[in-house]
Amino acid sequence: MAIITLISIWIIPALIGFILLYGTFKKVPTYETFVEGAKDGFGLAISIIPFLVGMLVAISVFRASGAMDFIVDLLKPLLSFIGVPAEVVPLAMIRPISGTGALGMTTDLIATYGPDSFIGRLAATMQGSTDTTLYILTVYFGAVGIKKMGDALKVGLLADIVGLIAAIVVVTLVFG
Repeated sequence: MAIITLISIWIIPALIGFILLYGTFKKVPTYETFVEGAKDGFGLAISIIPFLVGMLVAISVFRASGAMDFIVDLLKPLLSFIGVPAEVVPLAMIRPISGTGALGMTTDLIATYGPDSFIGRLAATMQGSTDTTLYILTVYFGAVGIKKMGDALKVGLLADIVGLIAAIVVVTLVFG
């Protein structure tokens, strides 16, 4: 265990040191290259801001309008039939949109039902089994100017659905 702790402490500084030494050995102006990369990164961060604001507004409107509650109420009979708690549906809906929003919902579910409850375990597993597909497409694809993202959207949402189903099946089998 001590060796893993030691590695985790020193891996990043060692990697940075190696890159700097390698760059110096290859006669690359490492400091100037770093500053140029930082400038590019700052410009990219500025270009992402409109996409982030748009995504946050869309999430707020969706939640405040009552659309999420309507969908959860609509799905409750089917969910109870297959043994899935309706409390995790908002998490499943928000996770592809916002990682921070999903993390907040997961935290609320765990605080309400406990980390060792079925809902708490399912929420934590769902959080780790899916990705923020719509966020990635909106922010990153938008920042680099990719306009045709239909196939990426289909594959990303399919992967999210498979991740949700796998989370439900695994948590049910292991903790059910």
